[in-house]
Amino acid sequence: MRAKGITTMKSKNLLQGTIKRHPDGFGFFIPEQVEHPDVYIPRHSMKGVMSNDKVMIEAFAEKNSTRFYGEIIKILSRGTRTIVGSFHKLNATMGIMRDDGKGWGEDLKIPLEDAKGAQNGQLISAEILSFPGDKDGFIGRVKDVIGDSADPLTDVKRVLAKNDIPQIFPDEVLKEAKSFTEHVSEADMKGRRDLRSLNLITIDGATAKDFDDAIYIEQNERGFLLYVGIADVSHYVKNGSAIDQEAYLRGNSVYFPNFVVPMLPEVLSNGLCSLNPHLPRLSLVAEMQMDFTGEVIESDFYEAVIESKARVTYGEAQEVIDGNEVEKLSHVKAEILRAADLAKILMAKRFREGSLDLEIPEVEIVLDAAGVPVDMIKSERLFAHRLIEEMMLAANVAVAKFLSSKNIPAIYRIHEPPNAEALSLLERYMWNFGSKIDMQSGKLQKRLTRALQDFEGKPEAQILNILTLRSMSQAKYSPNNLGHFGLGFEFYTHFTSPIRRYPDLIVHRLIKKQVMPQSQYRLISEEDLAAAGTMLSACEQRATKSERQFQSIKKARFMQKFIGQELEGMISSVTKFGAFVLLRNYEVDGLIRLEGLSKEKLEFDEENLVLVGKRSGVRYGIGDIVKIRVANADPEAGQVDFDLISRIEERGDERKETFVDVEPVDRTKKDFRPSRGDSRRDNRRGGERERSRGGRGDRDRGQRNAGGRGKSAAEPRPAPKAKPQRQEKTFVKSKKATALDKMDEAVFKFLDKANTETESTGKKFDPEAHLRQAMEKWKSRNIPDDRRFQKNADKSSAKDDRRIERVDRRAEGKEAAEDRPHKGSEGKPSRPFHKKDKKKGGRR
Repeated sequence: MRAKGITTMKSKNLLQGTIKRHPDGFGFFIPEQVEHPDVYIPRHSMKGVMSNDKVMIEAFAEKNSTRFYGEIIKILSRGTRTIVGSFHKLNATMGIMRDDGKGWGEDLKIPLEDAKGAQNGQLISAEILSFPGDKDGFIGRVKDVIGDSADPLTDVKRVLAKNDIPQIFPDEVLKEAKSFTEHVSEADMKGRRDLRSLNLITIDGATAKDFDDAIYIEQNERGFLLYVGIADVSHYVKNGSAIDQEAYLRGNSVYFPNFVVPMLPEVLSNGLCSLNPHLPRLSLVAEMQMDFTGEVIESDFYEAVIESKARVTYGEAQEVIDGNEVEKLSHVKAEILRAADLAKILMAKRFREGSLDLEIPEVEIVLDAAGVPVDMIKSERLFAHRLIEEMMLAANVAVAKFLSSKNIPAIYRIHEPPNAEALSLLERYMWNFGSKIDMQSGKLQKRLTRALQDFEGKPEAQILNILTLRSMSQAKYSPNNLGHFGLGFEFYTHFTSPIRRYPDLIVHRLIKKQVMPQSQYRLISEEDLAAAGTMLSACEQRATKSERQFQSIKKARFMQKFIGQELEGMISSVTKFGAFVLLRNYEVDGLIRLEGLSKEKLEFDEENLVLVGKRSGVRYGIGDIVKIRVANADPEAGQVDFDLISRIEERGDERKETFVDVEPVDRTKKDFRPSRGDSRRDNRRGGERERSRGGRGDRDRGQRNAGGRGKSAAEPRPAPKAKPQRQEKTFVKSKKATALDKMDEAVFKFLDKANTETESTGKKFDPEAHLRQAMEKWKSRNIPDDRRFQKNADKSSAKDDRRIERVDRRAEGKEAAEDRPHKGSEGKPSRPFHKKDKKKGGRR
């Protein structure tokens, strides 16, 4: 059956829309037909295509799936005419602007005669004369020489300073780093197994520079023999050295688009330790023999010398898996296909045994050379991503089982089950959305996965995935192996990324102590491991928070150029202070404040996650389609605000637009809206989140959708536990409640005054300290004796109860009086109860 909105032309399903180019080379097509899902475009079809071009494609439905893939038929119009970046002189006649953001497909060439005298490194704006794929190639001319390249790390530096993340290595670390050479010496290779004859490959993002792992799979009569070679960082980074101490303090590398704050100096992270292709490298290898069901029969761990035979990007690997020819990878095609076969088996086994698989969309921020965001695209996961993560998960599990079998103190990656209250709340959310699956019976992970599968393809799916994620406890490092709930593993640790995670380096040293008892490596006490687990978990959360803040800042910068424009989006969540709308063409969300949704005051229904107007019946909920106007974008706060224009109802092929009669929100008033910059997801996927790392993803991403609690401005706060409904009574606010309301107003006035004083004095304002000070002053004035306060509060409460009872009795008496005819002294019906009777105590 043909999908709605597709134009049929000579038996072809043709669509028109906008293309988004991913840094790995493949693309995603956003059709003009709103009802049609986005379409995946493979790399080979993206030649000559730039992000935001309008194109026509032929779409094909994937078998047994709701997804589509397509081929570009032709480019209808170009979406980009002018670009900004750094100018570099290529030769005596030609200059170049590099495709740092990977959104053009190739570098822009600029003849020096059209360069307007631009010098190396200067920031320029260039007009495109001919596009990629044109006869003349990708050619442009300088439109304006802006000047010396502005520091692209301004936002990064601010975020790093705010989160106290060190960026510059100390002198003693740099001094140690100078002692390393570019190549592995023969002495370092001595005594290791030589695996250089194996066709090991690395599969990673297009912009990755540090390669932690390489894989190779053989198929034999017993099943699959999997080799996972991991960079042997522990050979170079000695325990207690200056580099080691600095790496421990950093805990992990921190990744931003086109920029990384590495855990190790570059000579190690991008050089000697990185498994670069066609170079001998030292490795710690996990060799696992599996049967044809993916069960590990036996495993071995040892030091080796390896050599990657190909550096494969995710997009290239997907091309091979899809059956397309990639000439430069012909020598490793068989290895990629065998890896795909094993990954399918491992993935099926994992989900069958209860691993969660949450789909939380990631955002890819495309920056130009000046650090200015030029696009926000959805970072879709290919099967190639899953392929590599399954291999890493298998290695991590095998290592955890090995260390546990040795009965030695070790560090594990643990994720505890959700508590009963969080699970009950999640079950209520799902029930309100239509799920009838009981979470209390059977294996919880399977129940959750089945419930989420019921909503696949529906507007509620994304928010339910987020709510499920937020109900989970936070994954962390600990010497107490409590298992990993999200992944469904009894044994799990981190082993596969020692270049960028210090816990992996600890695990490498523990393994070497067991397989090489006479080596210089030593065991670590359980107390020291517990302290390290706490420290390194905190470092991970700090990195996650900084990456989240950076993303919020760049989103706001990106939306500044859209202020005043009208765009279409979907309500992704509602809160008591408004509704968040996710734009259709850009992975950006913004807030429509409560007063901007309706003239009447809306109430937040926490049970059903909707905003409701009781008088008019207006209702805003998740999945509603709306048209908005971009009202404000504040990079400093990382916030985007929208004004509501209209609501859009879709009925089949018809779309009805209803304009909303609401005055634009006055943003000159003091706004106490919670800071969105600090309300993003705290630790997505339990710390196993996919980090951009300049295009580099987390190698243990099977956990990417399994566990970890976080908060998002696009996510509603969880509703408090439902209270039992009591009989409706007339409510009279007590004097104490009124006093508390006045106290709130006084505190806010105090904070306002503190803000004003701070601006005039230039001193740093600490809101928490001022709030504590305000509360202490109020308590000293109003609560001199806690016991007397409690006694008065009890009296006030009892007085309130008696007053409510009197009102009820009066109401009951009134109803009884109205039900039977009463006559006065002259035989006429007595008049109804009147407000004036209140002066007489209610007597007639």
